[in-house]
Amino acid sequence: MASSSKSPPATSHYQSFFVAIAAARLWLSLQNLSDILKHEQVISSPLTSFEHLQEGIYLFKHGIDPYSGGSFRHSPLLLSFFATLLPSSRKLASVLWTFNDLVAAWILVQIWRARQNIRQSPRDSLVAACYLLNPYIFLPSLALSTSSFENTLLLLTILFACKGRTSATLFALSFLTHLSLSSVVVLLPILLLVATDPFSHLASPQPISNSLPKVLDFFREFLLYLGVLVLVSTLVTGGWEWIPQTWGATITLPDLTPNTGLWWYFFTEMFDHFRPFFLMVFTLHLVIYVVPVCLKFQHDPLYATFILIGILGTFKAYATLSDPGLFLSMFALFPEIYPYLKHPIVTTLLHLHASLLMPLFNHLWLNQGTGNANFFYASTLVFACAQGAALVDCIWAGLRIAIGPLVEEYVIVQE
Repeated sequence: MASSSKSPPATSHYQSFFVAIAAARLWLSLQNLSDILKHEQVISSPLTSFEHLQEGIYLFKHGIDPYSGGSFRHSPLLLSFFATLLPSSRKLASVLWTFNDLVAAWILVQIWRARQNIRQSPRDSLVAACYLLNPYIFLPSLALSTSSFENTLLLLTILFACKGRTSATLFALSFLTHLSLSSVVVLLPILLLVATDPFSHLASPQPISNSLPKVLDFFREFLLYLGVLVLVSTLVTGGWEWIPQTWGATITLPDLTPNTGLWWYFFTEMFDHFRPFFLMVFTLHLVIYVVPVCLKFQHDPLYATFILIGILGTFKAYATLSDPGLFLSMFALFPEIYPYLKHPIVTTLLHLHASLLMPLFNHLWLNQGTGNANFFYASTLVFACAQGAALVDCIWAGLRIAIGPLVEEYVIVQE
C-alpha cells in the first residue's frame, strides 16, 4: 500500500517564511543603506530622524540640554533609552530596527488571529508579508526612522486591546501618545476595543450599550499613565522645555522640512498673521473625524481604529511613508471587505504613480536644480489622493458589507 503524503502544517510554512524574511532584512540593513536614505524627506521627518536623535544623544551625554537649540524634537524617554540602554551605532541600530520590524509583523499576525479567534491559519504568512515586504514600511526602517518604533507600539497597543488586557493597553497607548502626540486620534476607538471585542461585526452592526462608564474609567487610567510619563520625562531633562519642542512641534509646525504630508507647503506660503488660524484649522481637521468614525463603526472598534490610522497617515503634521504604510499593511486583517471595494485597481495605480513621482520630483528639485517645491508638493498631493481613495473605499466597503445580504435577498425576491 502506497503511503499517503501529508502536506506540511501551516505553522512550518509560516516559520520558514519568517526566517527567510528575517535573514534578507538583516542582510539589507547591514549594507549601509541608512547613509543613503537618511536625507530622504519622504522616509523620515524632523520628529523621527535618526541623525537628529544622534545629535541629541551627543549633547545629552555632554551635559547640554538638547532641547535648547530648537532642532531636537524626539521624546525625552527615547533620548534616555538610546543614551543609556539602546545602541547608537549604525550597525547595531540596523539590527535593532530589523528586529523591531519582525516583532511588529508577529504582532500583526497575533491581531489577525485574535480577530478570527483562531490559534493559527494558512493566512499568517500573508499577513506577515504585508508588513515586512511593504516598501512604505521597510524603507523608513532601513533609514533608521523612529517611526518604525511608533508603528510597533501602536500595533502592540491594539494587540493588548484585542486580548482584553486593560492596564497594558492603556500604558502602551500613553507611551505611544508621549512619543507622538498625534496618535491621540486613535485613543477613543482603542478604548472602545478594550471595552468590547476584536471580532468582525461589520455584517451585523449593533449599537454598543453600557460601554460609556467603562470608557470613562479607562480614560482616567490613561491620563494617570500619561502624567507619570510626563513627570519622568521632566526629571530626565531637568525642566519642561521638552514639551514645546516635541508635543508643541506637532501643533505649531516650527520646522517646514518637506515631507509626504499636506502641511509644510501650505504654511511655507502662509502670511504670518494668518498662521495661528490655519494651524487651528489643520489640527481640528485631523481630530474632527474621530467621533463620527467611532459612532458609525461602534460595533467594530478594530475597524474604526484601522480607518483612523489611515486618516492619521494622510493628515498628520509630519507624515512619512511609514504612516500610510501601517494602514496599507492592516488591509490584510479585513478580508471580508475585499468583495465590496469599488475601485481597488485605481487606488493601487495611484499609489504606484505617487511612489514613483515623489523621489523623482524630489531629486529634480534638490539635486538637479531643474525643478522647484511645486514639483514635489504636486507629487505629495497625488499621494494624498491615493490615500483618500483608499480611505473612502474602505469606509464604503465597511458600510456596504452590512447591507450586502439584504440587497441579495431583495434581488432574489424580485426575480
